[in-house]
Amino acid sequence: MTTQTVHLKSKNEVAHGTKAFHFDKPAGFEFRPGQALDLILSNAGADPNSSDVRHAFSIVSAPHEDELVITTRMRASKFKNALDSLPPGAALELDGPFGSLTLHKKVERAGVLIAGGIGVTPFMSMLRHAAHQQSAQPLLLLYSNRRPEDCAFLDELRQLERQNPHFRLLATMTAMDKSSQPWSGATGLLDAAFIQKAIKGLPAPVFYISGPPALVQAMRETLEQAGVDEDDVRSEEFYGY
Repeated sequence: MTTQTVHLKSKNEVAHGTKAFHFDKPAGFEFRPGQALDLILSNAGADPNSSDVRHAFSIVSAPHEDELVITTRMRASKFKNALDSLPPGAALELDGPFGSLTLHKKVERAGVLIAGGIGVTPFMSMLRHAAHQQSAQPLLLLYSNRRPEDCAFLDELRQLERQNPHFRLLATMTAMDKSSQPWSGATGLLDAAFIQKAIKGLPAPVFYISGPPALVQAMRETLEQAGVDEDDVRSEEFYGY
């Protein structure tokens, strides 16, 4: 295993209970939008492959940016508690990149990105990169959260939609009765009817699903109900994120 040392630059909250961690980017580190990396904490004597020490994260930052950013829900695990307690300048090891949830190369075919909660992270890299490249590829993000408070990067996604005329955001909330914030957008689940309406007119779309295993499986079944060919569906599951 060949790893590289990175240093924590800063951290900030991007939604309720969700934080982004910013690291310096090693010289020559290259990746494709949608890929992931492993972060390894310095813990003398510990098994470097233990989940208490090592964790996989999608890369939120885009390849053209001069830092590496990951985002995670702050659950009560040994790894996340240790990560959150690190001061700026702390050293970690990085292994990667890896992963194949990357956009297809035929820009004439639309990309439909489907995310639940923190599953949006690989798509942030794709959307930032597309805006930077001024890509003409039609992109649609279907983004489901319980409440606006839980919706990571919502303001940035709206800005990317304004910046990129080929990108459209459709966010939906499923538990607005538990929210203290106003919301004028869609509510309810991403069902087959919602998806069929959303993708109408898109050229030969390819679908990407990112999230916990239960969401990925449910969305695959929903896409089948919506008449989508399974050969046009790609997914990545997150365990214990």
